[in-house]
Parts: sequence; structure tokens; C-alpha cells
Amino acid sequence: MSPANLPLSGVNVLDLSTLLPGPLATLMLAEAGADVVKLERPGRGDEMRSYEPRLGKASANYAILNRGKRAYAVDFKDPVERDRVLDIAAEADVVVEQFRPGVADRLGLGYAAMSERNPRVVYCSINGYGSSGPAVSKAGHDLNYLAESGLLGTVLDRTGTPALPVTTIADIAGGTYPALVNILLALRQAEATGRGCHVEVSMAQNLQTMAYGYVATHQAGGGWPRPGRELLTGGSPRYHVYPTSDGRHIACAALEEKFWTRLVELIGLDEKFHDDTGQEDAVIAALEETFAARPAEHWQRLLEGEDVCTVVVATWEEAMASGLVETSDSDLVAPPESPDAGAPTLRSPVNPHLRRDPGTAVYPDLQPMTEATVWREGKH
Repeated sequence: MSPANLPLSGVNVLDLSTLLPGPLATLMLAEAGADVVKLERPGRGDEMRSYEPRLGKASANYAILNRGKRAYAVDFKDPVERDRVLDIAAEADVVVEQFRPGVADRLGLGYAAMSERNPRVVYCSINGYGSSGPAVSKAGHDLNYLAESGLLGTVLDRTGTPALPVTTIADIAGGTYPALVNILLALRQAEATGRGCHVEVSMAQNLQTMAYGYVATHQAGGGWPRPGRELLTGGSPRYHVYPTSDGRHIACAALEEKFWTRLVELIGLDEKFHDDTGQEDAVIAALEETFAARPAEHWQRLLEGEDVCTVVVATWEEAMASGLVETSDSDLVAPPESPDAGAPTLRSPVNPHLRRDPGTAVYPDLQPMTEATVWREGKH
């Protein structure tokens, strides 16, 4: 699609964030046509630039998350450079920051300072625990937010130990996506009213949405979840992971009766275990014995084409071969002079008809700040 016809064409986004939640949110804004300018500390820039493995001058992680943006080095503690940031923010539609609560204000870059210069600005703050309460200044990462929200302890292994999450759930589901939704809603409101606003995104607090079922059960008088004993956390044989004889695993999610009935017939489970009500542990044990008797390849062939919501847990190579995980060799993520310029990149969740040509998306070198405007020509 032509850049001028993209949904966020003409929207200026000033990104003061680092690492994952904020940069992933502004990546999606950039893919929908926004002009994203990222300000990073002088020298090293965003810490994620230094991660391994490398893709050209920066890490592959940084390249994937920051393609299509421009980056400038700024010392936020320098009064002259701080004032320059305020000048840039005066022409921004959106500002995203990821400092601990109160830090942006102390730097003179908080919502009050920016909205005084630009009443229409949508100012998004992403933080760990919110801007009030005893944990307001507490350091944290994804695992900490999951642990303190109660979610991490809902699934336990045989020793009673919580498992490490498969990805950064709090950062993305509690940070990136709520930030993106609130920014778009606030932009719509600013269009209608002429006034921007300050939206706050707390990663730990937003995990409550992920726990919707537990909250609903509690509100209905059902107590809080029993670790490893609820329908989706290990208490039901219909929603479980079972080992195979060759060290692989089967992911069973045959919750509905039609799927369950077909599954137990297909795998030859003893009829006394077909009705799992009241004997869940015994049925889990029977299924463990059944699946452990054969290798994953056997179960793959048996389950293929069957409507049973039960599959072999795929390796990355298998997922790529199946087409469920896709990358595009045309998505440039490194500067053109890099020998790795054509390396595959992250598949965008933004629909193709709503985003730019991925071939234009290169990640930015860190440039010095100049007196010239950082925004693309034609906006203001």
C-alpha cells in the first residue's frame, strides 16, 4: 500500500522507551504508517542493541523490534538536550516512555511538561506496577510480574514447581498490546476533542485480564485457583501434556465431549476411563501410559486429519515446515550496507492491507541529534 494511504500516515510518534514493550508497540504504529523517532542514550543507545546474536551493527532483537524507525542519541539529563526533546515533542502526536514512575517528571519530560507545549499529545507511560502503591518504584521484569500477579503459580510440575513461561507474557500481553490499544483510542479522542491525554499501562496490573476466568470464579464464590488442579492448569486429562516414548510430547486440548469421545476411541483407551468425571487423576495416569508406549511419529500419523484437538508438540523446524511460523526474506531488518540485510524478520500482526511494504523496513543506526527537525517533511 502507498505510504500516504496507510492508517497512521501523518502521525508522529516520539519513542523514549527501551528493550521490548514500548519498542514493540511503536513498531506496530510504524508499520501502520506512523513516523517513529526513537531517542536513545548516547554511546550504547538502547541496551538491546548490545544483545547477541548480532545482525549487522546491532543485535537481531533490536533489528526486529525497531525496523522502520529513526534513532537519535540524546542525554536526557542535559538541560539543553532536554529542551530539544521538548521541541520535538511539540510536534509529536504520540509520546511513549518506559521509565519508572516519576523519572520522566524529574527529567522534565513528563506529561505535564509535554502537554503544556502540545495539548493534543497522547502520552503513554508503560511501567511495571503502576504509579501508586507500595511497589511503584520497584524494579521488575516479566517473570516478576507473572509471579506477583498470581499467574505463575497456577501451573506446577510434579515437584510443585512453577514452570518458566514460554515467552515474555507480561511485557507483550500486559504492556505492548494494552499500550497500542490505548494509544489508538486516545488518538481517536484527540481527533474529536482537540485534547490529548496521559494513558498509563501497568504490566503487572494488566495481567488481571489474562486471569479473567480465575477472577470470574472467585467473584462467583468459587475461591481462588488451586495450583495445577483447574481445568486448564493440569487438573483435567482433557487439557494436558503427555510424554511419548521418544521424549517428545502430546498436547491434548480435547475439552468438548465430541473431541474427547473421538480421541479416547482413536487411541484405544480402556473404556473405564472414557468418563473422566471424578477420576481425573486416574485418567491422566492412563493417558500418560498410553501415549508413553509409542513414539511421536506414531501419534502424528494417527492424529493427522482427526478432529480431536490433540497434536504433537512441534519443534521450531517442524513449525517452520508446516507454515505456522513464517518469516519473509524480503523484510529488511538491517541497514543496506550490512551483509545480513536480507535476513528474515518477525511476522507482523498488522494485517498486510494496513501496513507498509516490509521491504522498506530497515533498523536505524544511532545518529547525533541536530538542530534540524527530526520529523519527515510534510507533517507540520
